[in-house]
Amino acid sequence: MITLRKDGPTRSHSVRPQWAAFGALVTSCLAVLLVLLDNTVVVVALPTLANELDSDFSGLQWVIDSYTLPFAGFLLMFGHLGDRLGRRRVLVGGLVGIAAMSVLGACAQSLTQVLIARAGMGVSAAAVFPATLAIITTVYPTPRLRALGIAVWTAMAGFAVGIGPTVGGWLLEHFSWHSMFWINVPAAVVVLALAYVFVPESRSGRTGSLDLLGVTLSIAGVFLLVWSFIEAPRHGWTAPMTIGGILAAVLLLALFAAWELRAEYPVLNVRLFRIRRFALPALALAVSYFAMFGFLFMVSQYFQGVLLMDPLTFGIHSLPFALAVGLGAPVATWLGYRYGHTPVVIAGMVILAGGLMWAGQATVETTYWQIPFGSMILMGGGLGIVTGPVTDSVMSSVPRLEVGAGSAVNDTTREIGGALGIAILGSVLFGKYRDIVSAKLDSYGPLANNFLSAQQRDLIENSPISVLEILNRPGLPGVVTDLDNPNSLVRVMQDATMQGWKYAAMIMVASVLATAIVFAVFMPWSRGESLIDNTGDRDAHGEEAAVPGRPDAGDVQRSYSRPAGW
Repeated sequence: MITLRKDGPTRSHSVRPQWAAFGALVTSCLAVLLVLLDNTVVVVALPTLANELDSDFSGLQWVIDSYTLPFAGFLLMFGHLGDRLGRRRVLVGGLVGIAAMSVLGACAQSLTQVLIARAGMGVSAAAVFPATLAIITTVYPTPRLRALGIAVWTAMAGFAVGIGPTVGGWLLEHFSWHSMFWINVPAAVVVLALAYVFVPESRSGRTGSLDLLGVTLSIAGVFLLVWSFIEAPRHGWTAPMTIGGILAAVLLLALFAAWELRAEYPVLNVRLFRIRRFALPALALAVSYFAMFGFLFMVSQYFQGVLLMDPLTFGIHSLPFALAVGLGAPVATWLGYRYGHTPVVIAGMVILAGGLMWAGQATVETTYWQIPFGSMILMGGGLGIVTGPVTDSVMSSVPRLEVGAGSAVNDTTREIGGALGIAILGSVLFGKYRDIVSAKLDSYGPLANNFLSAQQRDLIENSPISVLEILNRPGLPGVVTDLDNPNSLVRVMQDATMQGWKYAAMIMVASVLATAIVFAVFMPWSRGESLIDNTGDRDAHGEEAAVPGRPDAGDVQRSYSRPAGW
């Protein structure tokens, strides 16, 4: 036990054996793997779902966003509940929910049923994700061990996102798309068992009523913001519904911030955003995931609709991205701890932008080894370099009493950025594609009715990966299916996809570089003090101690030296 000093009480929690802390770290990482695989494994199944469930391009976006939207919306609430009710308890509840909703998804027979199951999984995942990072900061309280734990966590998070297409491709190669849901059930059971063995219960020492108004405003604001961007292409970016939805979301979030400043026990201490080491890394994380999720959504169209890869081949060819993220995150976290977060994050964002710019140069004639292979390594490495230090910076800026809420902010920025990336960048790609392909179909005149039904034409106009269905359909004339003819329908579809890809890549590059400039100008270059070691916490036995007179988290801007050996 940590004893009291003469100048007042300090922390009072049990020092867990290293093997037990390592077990908690492994459990948290496996839980992250489960959650993020659910987020990306369906990417390779989009063509299959489009064909078997008659889904258009908007429907395919919702297959991903039906998970991401509730995931983002409920993160703050569950992070807050974890701090109050117990992080392991909330983690376990989320794992049970993932298993139950996965069974529902595995038995689905329509797109609507798939979307309902994915939404339930997203809510459950929102309970799991913030608890994992909060648990790591609890079992590794010292700055050095915490940095190492976060490095492993970020590496697993990045690797899980990148390896999703490979896992999905293997499942589709050997089973039906339903297997992407079934696989979650035994995985959740295993993580549940490990959680009961290795994860200690911990919670904030705070007591008081639940901030129901804050929870409601946060969920409504995040939901409406993400939904407005997802639906903008359908209604129009300047339509009253789109503009009104975005303005209403901003108003709700502003009301949320105003209320949190007054609440006695807020769901989120918004004063944390006064800390540049908290706010700016959160911004960098959101923009990085904006680019990454947008890229992963678009690359599924490219690899399968242009390079004509089957799902497993697509997954295997996306592994360089996953490996680069997995290697970049832990190395960058260590470098950020040793030399400061700012220069490492800026370097990562420049590398990420370089990879995106290179990827935007691809054309229909480009082979995998000419551009995609190298650009994915740069993008994955850049993303890993960014996510490791910014996660450590965010979690080092919050007091131990609020690590769950801090973790939720870290995760919410990821998911909002990712959801907006899919919505905005997917819409840019889709808009350019539809304009070109619709004009091509119109040029056929009445002849198009001889080889395409109205439903098939709608699918072709709204889904770049419908190329696969056209090529697999016998009896179509060469003017439609001839891959060597630049004027054939499939070649025009492929070229339209790449033109949309180029425009989307330009937006990604600009957003990443602009954020890097903001980060360089406003982020402190000196290293900041961790607040995690300045406050008490409550362990499973309810023990608690806090440092009297601790400065408020929102006002701290100090520096400290590195421990010996770093």
